[in-house]
Amino acid sequence: MMAGNDRQTAIPAALELRDGVLSIAGDWTLPHYYRLQQLLARQAPPELISFAALGQLDTAGAMLLAEWFGLQALQARIEADRELPAERRELFAALIRVLSAAPEPSPARRAWLLQGLARLGLAVEQGGQQLLLLSGFVGQVQLALLSVLLRPSEWRLTALVSQIHKAGLNALPIVALLTFLVGAVIAFLGATVLSEFGAEIYTVNLVAYSFLREFGVLLAAILLAGRTASSFTAQIGAMQANEELDALQTLGLDPIKLLVIPRVIALAIALPLLTFVAMISGLVGGALVTRLALDIPLAQYL
Repeated sequence: MMAGNDRQTAIPAALELRDGVLSIAGDWTLPHYYRLQQLLARQAPPELISFAALGQLDTAGAMLLAEWFGLQALQARIEADRELPAERRELFAALIRVLSAAPEPSPARRAWLLQGLARLGLAVEQGGQQLLLLSGFVGQVQLALLSVLLRPSEWRLTALVSQIHKAGLNALPIVALLTFLVGAVIAFLGATVLSEFGAEIYTVNLVAYSFLREFGVLLAAILLAGRTASSFTAQIGAMQANEELDALQTLGLDPIKLLVIPRVIALAIALPLLTFVAMISGLVGGALVTRLALDIPLAQYL
């Protein structure tokens, strides 16, 4: 976008200060942008200005003048200069409208808040996408499970027994050991605190309530998720990477029914059993500590 006289020879841009009036002279166009920046950097904007000697003008030169004067000051000077040609007045007016409509940059002191909100929005969006994917997967599993239950010929008992062995029996030692140690620690801490009030006998209640209500199922679920579920994820992920799942679909087999359903049923069977073992192991650990530290007989503990 350019406004000016039809002259072929470029006139170097200049700023001439005479009797307190700054004269904008020469061509203010894009080819002279860098020189114009240096020229304006050495001169402060005056109160009085004249555009009578202005040669060619385009949006690049007008932008420099707008940034130098400021939008309001430039608009006031344009309105005061009656000799400015109409096409240049329209150019300045259009530029001022565009720059005035542009949003102002956020203050630096609020940048951290905006960045935090942006990160929060991104996290919420990613969480929503993951929730949609998880909901879709759960729906596929439920439909496949319903289809398998209605068709006994599709039951895969060998795979189910194998997964129960891996998810339940193989996890039994670590579940029993961890809950035994946690029960012993709870009993020891309870005895240390309750002995100050002469209420050592309530250590038994502490261990019993904690494991029968909370810790038994919680620790079993955490161990099962960390040990068995992660193993399932790694196995199916390796099959996906090796394109084995695509091969199953090519053969007309449903990977959900073949791989996911036996594991889901195995977890549903193994988790209650492991929870029961976790409760008993926690109670045994608490019984050992109360017998050794508080001298509570096993019969009284039971």
